[in-house]
Amino acid sequence: MTRRLIILILLVILSMGFVASKTVSANTIKNIVSKQAPMIKKIEQHYPQLNHAAFMAGVRAYDHLRVKGRDPQQLLTIVNFDKPSNVKRLWVINMRKGHVLYHTYVAHGQNSGLNVAKYFSNVPGSHESSIGVYLTGQPYYGVDGYSMRLHGLDKGFNSNVFKRHIVMHPARYVSQQFIKRYGRIGRTYGCFGLSQKIASKIIHAIKQGTVMVAYYPNKNWLAHSRYEQPV
Repeated sequence: MTRRLIILILLVILSMGFVASKTVSANTIKNIVSKQAPMIKKIEQHYPQLNHAAFMAGVRAYDHLRVKGRDPQQLLTIVNFDKPSNVKRLWVINMRKGHVLYHTYVAHGQNSGLNVAKYFSNVPGSHESSIGVYLTGQPYYGVDGYSMRLHGLDKGFNSNVFKRHIVMHPARYVSQQFIKRYGRIGRTYGCFGLSQKIASKIIHAIKQGTVMVAYYPNKNWLAHSRYEQPV
């Protein structure tokens, strides 16, 4: 047997193993989604105001990361930037028990739009929000109080959030009183601003490695995010 033939056989074996590995991974994710179907149905029945497209984008990302063991608390946070800021658009969902822990207002970046976010960026200094899949990080005490760092997982969409210092923090301009006066909540430099009354509770609940998805029906993101591909 020639050396060239041996190398060719080895390459074929390695490629077969790679395909098998991908198949196992895909099947694992399919099994998870199938098992979660009753839970998904239960959540949507109990919370009809939860947008289906945003929820399913969150579930897809959650399941991809669950395969990798990245859901120790089995929590999923969804920020639906397809809704205006004067509507409660942040959801924290217990994916094990099938109920919503928090449903509240969240601010977007000042250059993303006024009441409605339309523009998103991954560029430092843009003062725009970033869509995509996140893992929550360590909490800390900053200028705004008890805050939390974030890690963006989608290259080109939110992969710069850590060095942009895009975090989740309390904000005095996120309140119903502010909405009554201005018709919207205030805006951040790209961070996820929460009401001062509830920010610490949410941050404490979802800190250190839970899945968060900042959703917007952006076809480019949905087509290229590895966490949003059909399973």
